[in-house]
Amino acid sequence: MTGAPVRIRNVTVRYDGADRNAVDDVSLDVEAGSLVVLLGPSGCGKSTLLRTINRLVAPQSGSIEVDGHDVLQGDPETLRRGIGYVIQAVGLFPHLSVAQNIAVVPELLKWPAPRIAARVDELLTLVRLEPARYRERLPRELSGGEQQRVGVARALAAEPRVLLMDEPFGAVDAIVRLALQDETLRIHRALGTTILFVTHDVDEALRLAQRIVVMNAGKVVQSDPPLRILAHPATPYVEELLDAHDLVRRLQLLRVRDAMRPPGEATPAQGRIASGRRR
Repeated sequence: MTGAPVRIRNVTVRYDGADRNAVDDVSLDVEAGSLVVLLGPSGCGKSTLLRTINRLVAPQSGSIEVDGHDVLQGDPETLRRGIGYVIQAVGLFPHLSVAQNIAVVPELLKWPAPRIAARVDELLTLVRLEPARYRERLPRELSGGEQQRVGVARALAAEPRVLLMDEPFGAVDAIVRLALQDETLRIHRALGTTILFVTHDVDEALRLAQRIVVMNAGKVVQSDPPLRILAHPATPYVEELLDAHDLVRRLQLLRVRDAMRPPGEATPAQGRIASGRRR
């Protein structure tokens, strides 16, 4: 499975009765296989923008394409079956077992039973839940972190090329949250799925993103790799939001393999920053 590109052009959303646009003329390109984080405070438009991609929110204007296909055309249910979606509330069906929850979309797509069973076990293994132990459990028998892992597995069940994650780890404690972030990175490396991840947590964004899209009042105010945003915040708002002068936060982004590079050899992230500096 490989990720699909997402192309957003001039998308505007205004909710009934609102005095301003929730999303205001936003254009954004998401490369195939990338992990992009939409970052900003509550009410900035990030979740609304995310939900336009699977048509849970209908824009008043603009266009959205996934792998070159216009998502605003055709049957929305068919569209959603091909795009993974993970939310904070998880939304597992309480009366269905873990295996049955994961199998929901493949069954709707009429996959053969042996293929579904194999896919369930494959995904439980991927999210590090032993199939023999977890396959027949009910959601109430799982911890919050285990439920989120099942939610991710369910979102990946039909092999979507795009995965939307809307504040998925906001309801779990800090230790579990870090573990789930690690799992997200590992799954992204393993599958190459295009992931759009919404959060208001700056540390989570810095830890996960290949690119951070900072939003404010319905607009994109900066879209760059994490280290570039820290080094060159586009506006005082971005600088304040990311606390860009925090050197420790920058150092936390460095990977061990980058630190082990020969002296004088730039890391990829450093190279991106250097190439964008004003001369």
